[in-house]
Amino acid sequence: MLEAAGIARVMFTVEGSTMVLLHGFQKKSQRTPPADLMTAKRKLSQLQSE
Repeated sequence: MLEAAGIARVMFTVEGSTMVLLHGFQKKSQRTPPADLMTAKRKLSQLQSE
């Protein structure tokens, strides 16, 4: 279900000439939730190990 309004945040990295989106979430507070930060870090680690 989509919400009518809100602010989204996307974490990404750039590998050469390619932008890789690691994780996206809806912003609900000033700080980045630790779970969302860990998800992005885990996906970055997986990308770097390939």
